[in-house]
Amino acid sequence: MQEIFDQANAVLEEIKTSSPTTAEELEQFRIKYLGTKSVLKDLFGAMGKLPNEKKKEYGQLMNALKDAAQLKFDELSQVQDQNKTSNKEIPDLTAPGYEVPSGTRHPLSIVKNKMIEIFARIGFTVADGPEIEDDWHNFTALNLPADHPARDMQDTFFLTEDKNWLLRTQTSSVQIRVMESEKPPMRYIFPGRVYRNETITARAHCTFHQMEGLYIDDNVSFADLKQCMLYFAQEMFGKNTDIRFRPSFFPFTEPSAEMDISCFVCNQKGCPVCKYSGWVEIGGCGMVDPAVLENCKLDPKKYSGFAFGMGIERITMLKYRVNDLRLFLENDVRFLKQFSSAL
Repeated sequence: MQEIFDQANAVLEEIKTSSPTTAEELEQFRIKYLGTKSVLKDLFGAMGKLPNEKKKEYGQLMNALKDAAQLKFDELSQVQDQNKTSNKEIPDLTAPGYEVPSGTRHPLSIVKNKMIEIFARIGFTVADGPEIEDDWHNFTALNLPADHPARDMQDTFFLTEDKNWLLRTQTSSVQIRVMESEKPPMRYIFPGRVYRNETITARAHCTFHQMEGLYIDDNVSFADLKQCMLYFAQEMFGKNTDIRFRPSFFPFTEPSAEMDISCFVCNQKGCPVCKYSGWVEIGGCGMVDPAVLENCKLDPKKYSGFAFGMGIERITMLKYRVNDLRLFLENDVRFLKQFSSAL
C-alpha cells in the first residue's frame, strides 16, 4: 500500500522538477502527464487496490498531482509564447513606406462633374428622379403619342405587360416632374443613367448617361438657348470652339435643332473624329413645345423655355478621344487609371 503512495509522490516531484525548453519537449511532457495514456491514468487505477480508509487521502494526492501537471504545462506554454514574441523581428519604423498607388475618378464621373460645374456657373441646379418610370412622365407628357416608335419593344425596357412601367429612356422624365411640382422661373440640369434596348457595340449600349437641361421663365428665346450652349461648348472644349445648329425634330421641342461644335482635334481641317467635315455633333436642343407646358399645367402664353440634352459618354469620348463606348463599363483598371481627376 505504501508503495502506491511513494510512486505517486515520486511522479509529483518529477513534475515539479521538469523543465522542457522546446516545443517538442513540452509536447512530450503533455502526453506523459496529461494525455489519454498518461502515467496518471495508471496511478488513478491503483486506487482500487487501497482500503477504503486510505482512498480519500490517495484521491487528494492524485488531484494535487493532476493540478500540478496542468499548472506546470500552462506556465511553460506561456514562457514559450513570450519567447516566440520576443524573437520576432522588430520593423524599422524609420524606413520609408511602400508607395500606395493613388486612384482616380471614373472618366464619366470626371466629365459629369465638369459639366455640372459649368452649368452651375450660369444658375443651373441639379435635379434627380427615379430610373423606373411610368408612361406619363417618360412618354405621354413629353408629347410622345401612343404610336411613337420609341415605345416599341425593340427600343424600351418595359417592366409590366400593360407597358405602363419601364426603365426610363431619357432623363426628360425628370423635367416633367420638376415642371409639375414647381412654378417658373426654373433652371435645372438632369444628369442620370438611362436605358435603351439596343445592341451593344462600340457606339451604342443598353445603358448610358445623359445630361439634360431646362430653363422656363418669361420671354425665354432661342437666342438664350444659343448663348447657353455656346458658353458650355467653350468652357468644355476651349475658348475657340464655335457651334452651329441644324434644324431637326423632337416631339417635345419646337423648333428643334441638332447642335454641333467645331472640331477641336483638327481645328476644322478635317480628321477621322469629325469625319472630315470640321464639325462634331454633341446633342439636341430646342424650345419647349407649348403642348408639354400645357401637360404640366403651365400657361404657354405666359411662359416659354428651352431644353437641351447630350450624352455624357459622347462628351467623354470626344474629350479623351476614346473610340469604344464599351470601355466605360468594363472596369478594366489598365484603362481607368489613365484618367486624371482634373480636366
